[in-house]
Amino acid sequence: MNYQKKNVSSAELNGKKVLLRCDFNVPMKDGVITDDTRIRAALDTMKYILNAGGAVIACSHLGRPKGAVVPEMSLQPVAVRLSELLDSPVQMAPDCVGAETAAMAKALQPGQVLLLENLRFHKEEEKNDAAFAKELASLAEVYVSDAFGTVHRAHASTAGVADYLPAYCGFLIEAELKALGGAMENPVRPLVAVLGGAKVADKLGVIENLLEKADTLIIGGGMSYTFRKALGGSIGCSLLDESKLDYVRNMMDKAKEKGVKLLLPVDNAAVGKNADGAEVARLVPAGEIPDGFEGVDIGPETRKLFCAEIEKAGTVIWNGPMGLFERPEFAVGTNAVAEAMAKCSGITVIGGGDSVSAVQKAGVADQMSHISTGGGASLEFLEGKELPGIACLLDA
Repeated sequence: MNYQKKNVSSAELNGKKVLLRCDFNVPMKDGVITDDTRIRAALDTMKYILNAGGAVIACSHLGRPKGAVVPEMSLQPVAVRLSELLDSPVQMAPDCVGAETAAMAKALQPGQVLLLENLRFHKEEEKNDAAFAKELASLAEVYVSDAFGTVHRAHASTAGVADYLPAYCGFLIEAELKALGGAMENPVRPLVAVLGGAKVADKLGVIENLLEKADTLIIGGGMSYTFRKALGGSIGCSLLDESKLDYVRNMMDKAKEKGVKLLLPVDNAAVGKNADGAEVARLVPAGEIPDGFEGVDIGPETRKLFCAEIEKAGTVIWNGPMGLFERPEFAVGTNAVAEAMAKCSGITVIGGGDSVSAVQKAGVADQMSHISTGGGASLEFLEGKELPGIACLLDA
C-alpha cells in the first residue's frame, strides 16, 4: 500500500469549501466533554484551511447510535468547545445531509466553520451508501481526511466521498503515515516490536507481518502464555488460546528460520488463592506456573531482558500491555517497558490502544516519538492491510 499521500497543503483551498473528516468521538458525561484531546488534535489542519482562505465543513461520528437519532450523542457540545478553542463562532447544522444543511453549507463564507451533526445518525454512513456519500460530498469542493482512528473502515465519510471530491490527508493522518509507515517500511535498525495484550488471535496478522520486518519480536501479556504452553510449559489457569498452539509453534519456527530474535517472558508474577480463599501472589519461572494460579505480569528477570533490548533499538513499536496493568500491583512490567522506551534514543512508536494509556499513566508520553491516535487502524496498519480511508486519498 502506498503511504505517500498528498496532504492538505498541496490542495487549492482559497475560496473553497472543505469537507473535513475529524475524529470528534470524545468521551462525554451528562452532555459535558470530559476530554477534549481529539478536538484539539483537529485544530492544526482546521486553522491551516481557514488561513488559506477556505471554509470548513467539519464532520464526525460520536458513539454508536446505529443509524438512529440519539440526542445524547449529538455533536452540539463539540461545536461549543470547538468555537472556544478557535476563538470564533462554529455553526451547528441540524443534520449532516438534507436541504437545511445544504443551505447552511452554501451560505458559508471563507474563514467560517460549520459542524455537521453526527454522521452515524444515518445508517447509510457505515454502509458506505453511494447516494449518501454523494450528498455529503455535494456540500464541498475539496475533501480532507484527518480521522486516523476511522481509516480502517470503508464508511461514506472516510472512503465514499473520495469518489466525488479530490481527497487529501490532514496533518494528523500525515504524521501517522510518516511514523507508522516509516517504522514498517524503512526503519532505523534494529527494529524491535513489543507485542502484548490478551489474545493471540487479535495479533496473528501483526506477528506474521512483523516476522518479515523486525529484528527482534518481544511477546508479553496474556498472549505470551499460549507461546509458553506451545513450548511445553505449565501455565496454570493463565490465558490460553488453545486453538492457536500449532500456529504459535509455526511462528516460533519461522522466527528461527528468518533469524528474528523472539523473546518470551522468563519469569512471571502469578496469582491464586490460599486455603482461606484470599488472593496470594507469587513470582515463578515462566512455564512453571502452578495449577490454580494465573500469570498476571512479567517478572524482574523478564523486565531486565525486555528493557535491555528496547533501550538499544533504532526503532521500537509497542502495542499491548505486559500484564493486568489496570491493577497498579500488576502494572510493573508495563511501566518498565514504558520507561525503557523513554530511555531509548531511537524512534519510539506507540501503536494505539492500551499502550497509549500505559505511557500516559507512566508519565512518559511526551518522550515518545509518536503516539498513534487509532487503536484498530494502527493494528491493521501493522498487519500490512490496506486501509480504505488511506487508499482513497490522492497519491503524492
